[in-house]
Amino acid sequence: MSTLLIRNARSIVTMDGENRVIRNGDMYIEGQEIIAIGENLPYETADRVIDATHKIVYPGLINTHHHLYQTLTRNIPLAQDCSLFDWLLTLYEIWRHLEPEDVYLSAMTGLGELLKSGCTTSSDHFYVFPNGVSEFLIDEEIRAASELGIRFFPTRGSMSLGRSNGGLPPDEVTQTESVILRDTQRVIEKYHNADRFSMLRVGVAPCSPFSVSRDLLKESSALARSYGVRMHTHLAETMDEEQFCLERLGVRPLGYMEQTGWVGDDVWYAHGIWFNDSEIHKMGACGCGVAHCPSSNMKLSSGAIPIRKLLDAGVKVGLGVDGSASNDASNMLWDLRMAYLLHKHELQERGLTTNETLSIATRGSARVLGWESSIGSLEVGKAADLFMLDSRKLGFAGALFDDAALPLTVGATQADMTIVGGRVVVENGMLVGVDEEKLAFRTQLAADRLVNSASLRLGIDYRKYRG
Repeated sequence: MSTLLIRNARSIVTMDGENRVIRNGDMYIEGQEIIAIGENLPYETADRVIDATHKIVYPGLINTHHHLYQTLTRNIPLAQDCSLFDWLLTLYEIWRHLEPEDVYLSAMTGLGELLKSGCTTSSDHFYVFPNGVSEFLIDEEIRAASELGIRFFPTRGSMSLGRSNGGLPPDEVTQTESVILRDTQRVIEKYHNADRFSMLRVGVAPCSPFSVSRDLLKESSALARSYGVRMHTHLAETMDEEQFCLERLGVRPLGYMEQTGWVGDDVWYAHGIWFNDSEIHKMGACGCGVAHCPSSNMKLSSGAIPIRKLLDAGVKVGLGVDGSASNDASNMLWDLRMAYLLHKHELQERGLTTNETLSIATRGSARVLGWESSIGSLEVGKAADLFMLDSRKLGFAGALFDDAALPLTVGATQADMTIVGGRVVVENGMLVGVDEEKLAFRTQLAADRLVNSASLRLGIDYRKYRG
């Protein structure tokens, strides 16, 4: 078992139950596990010793919602100024051309961006399976995560309700329910590892109320619970969704989830902007979680999550970057600050404190994913998942009075070092073992092919046309 000693950090922001900040701190790690943390630890040797002088150490940030494949469709002019439904209709025409290599490259790029921004655990919601293309697309994401060394929580998404049956997505990116359920079972059995320090857990994730059938929701929840895995879907993201549910289903979105078995402490929803007060209290009582995606919600003009009401009601809330086509980035440090500033703007004096916001992105996200016993804070017995910022950077000059608040108030976009399970995966701001320039080149080639394919098919230049 390899050992790692982090020595003499300027400070270690633990985010433990007491929110301790340890000055001139050390941390000793065996394998994935933190064995000791404090000042002047009596450990002199380790397989690797990291001199963390001038570095501020934080718990790894945890991303609770993403669509990694969207990394290939960022900054598309035709989709820059759309609300959610129009945005989806525009981009489905590109996504229908996805190939396995596209999924791998998008995951390498998106997860790499996350690691470089201090994220050590990421979920992903993969739900686009174009007709005639391999069913094993989610496997390409898992391959990328393993190569990069990030702790990963992919969820096998699905869409079964195409336009011909009253749904939003084109039929060409939907699957039959039997295919969906069979492959979901395969993914769980092949990949899910519930061990404490697992690097890979799997969830079940039908896309949304407007893209799957009632039967699929019911059968998906039954399948997930038979295997003891968590459940994830989009909910209450826009007023369009609420109107769709009321007109087509005769019930509000959360009511529909109740009817189909999608409430409970093993369920988390993406976004949760348009819940009413009674729904919020119900969610708190039953243990549901919510992935808060501030940058995406602002980009698509979806609204602002009622964060204070959710927290006061005991709803589990974590942070998410959401898909790169709505966020245009996979940067957790960026979204950490966006969450802090958004709710200061929305709620004034009742806005989130810096500690509350950092807690949402660490301990809160861990609770949403059901992983709080192992990740989310820096404590003895937990995983050595962390990132470091160098306090000597020019952008921090004049601001070194509250190390815990620094990435929220002053802001940071890139970690100097990221460690996942005791393994250094980002060093000096660069991914370890990855040729970033080559990866970026290959990813852009794949993006060009996708966009060109859609442009040729529809006679619209997606790269230039702004409507």
